[in-house]
Amino acid sequence: MIEIYLFVNPIGKKCLSLERRIIDLINEYDMKIQLRLIPIMNLNTVSEFMHRIGASEKDIQLRTELSQEIHSAALDVKAAHLQGKKRGRDFLVELQETVGVQKQPYSKKLAIQLFTKVGGDLEMFLEDRHSAFVQEAFLTDQQIAHEMSITSHPSAVIYNYGGDCDAGIRIEGCDTIHHILDTYNTKDSLIAFLESQSKNTPIRQSDVDNHLSLI
Repeated sequence: MIEIYLFVNPIGKKCLSLERRIIDLINEYDMKIQLRLIPIMNLNTVSEFMHRIGASEKDIQLRTELSQEIHSAALDVKAAHLQGKKRGRDFLVELQETVGVQKQPYSKKLAIQLFTKVGGDLEMFLEDRHSAFVQEAFLTDQQIAHEMSITSHPSAVIYNYGGDCDAGIRIEGCDTIHHILDTYNTKDSLIAFLESQSKNTPIRQSDVDNHLSLI
């Protein structure tokens, strides 16, 4: 079984195509792949997001606003996931499409509209959204990101539990993750790649070496 931890910005557009690609991968491959979408927020990821949208890192007010929006959106995603992984994924994709691509401003009202669109139990969503459990789940995600040394999004950590080594392969950057998924685009080639990395066997694509590491 392969388990993929994908660390994302819940209101950014850069992660969206990657999430869709991995979901397609899960549907295409005749193998068990568990996907864990983890929204993260730290000083580095907020700075990175500000750089991507062309904002000055010295804009303290904007930094504060973005931090609050990412944090609130991450709690929305965690609450949505309590009603099933698929609904959580669908909600996250809708949120990123609407805010990240269409540039609609994030708001709690928008989150409610999008959750209603994906067909969840709104009353339960609102109750969970403000619960201590969802807040604790968010903090647990940030701790997982810290333990895996995740400092940017999107980043992925992939485990192949069917191999000889249980080490995870950390892959940083949207382009690098896409490159690997496009290059190793069959079940056998993907497993061979993961096994080669767990054994520290060099791969030919030297341009991605700096974005790969064992954890």
